[in-house]
Amino acid sequence: MNGLDNKLAIVTGAASGIGQATAVKLAAAGARLLLTDRDTRGLEATQQQIGADRADIFAADLTDSAQVQAIIDRAADRADVLCNVAGVLDNLRPVASTSDTDWELVHNVNVRAPFQLIRGVLPGMIEQGSGAIVNVASAAGITGGRGGAAYTASKHALVGLTRSTAFSSRQQGIRCNAVCPGGISTPMGTPSDPDPLGLETIMPLAGMMGRFGQPGEVAALITWLCSDQASYVNGAVIPVDNAWTAG
Repeated sequence: MNGLDNKLAIVTGAASGIGQATAVKLAAAGARLLLTDRDTRGLEATQQQIGADRADIFAADLTDSAQVQAIIDRAADRADVLCNVAGVLDNLRPVASTSDTDWELVHNVNVRAPFQLIRGVLPGMIEQGSGAIVNVASAAGITGGRGGAAYTASKHALVGLTRSTAFSSRQQGIRCNAVCPGGISTPMGTPSDPDPLGLETIMPLAGMMGRFGQPGEVAALITWLCSDQASYVNGAVIPVDNAWTAG
């Protein structure tokens, strides 16, 4: 795919699901990879699929700003591509049952870490006059009924961050887009302890999905957005949800 040969791509959440699928597809398109996740074994499994000569792995917890900075330092201002894939759910908790701790955890991973990573890679991208950033938001970043309060607010914030970054950095040759998956078959896709009220609210909407998507279906779009084939696509927010949010 045009423009990805030997480009350095940072992928968060690369131990499984959409992040792992994105890493594999970017590698197949010729990119070199810096893969990060808090799951070391999952990272090693992803690296094994790609090959250690193409993929460097770095275990990090995105709730820790110092560890986020360590990812940026590891890239050493050489990142051509940033894919913010990592995210956490909130077990469908509505506002009334969302604690400060829940809110902070979800926002730290889903918004603060992508913001810090974008801020960290932009100087190098601006210096070289090019760069592609893709943020994985959610159908919950488009509507109000596809997740709990903290998750929905965080994904709306990520969509706003995407648009702001795209608009403010376009003159420097930087593109920033967001993909908004619906229900995808990943380890993250099922809440571990869903809030009863949240589950009752979302179940009728869940029945409208038609089917669950596969990580590779989202990763294919992410890879295309990172490539030169998407050179005029900037600030886009693209659902990948089988028209789940279109009705």
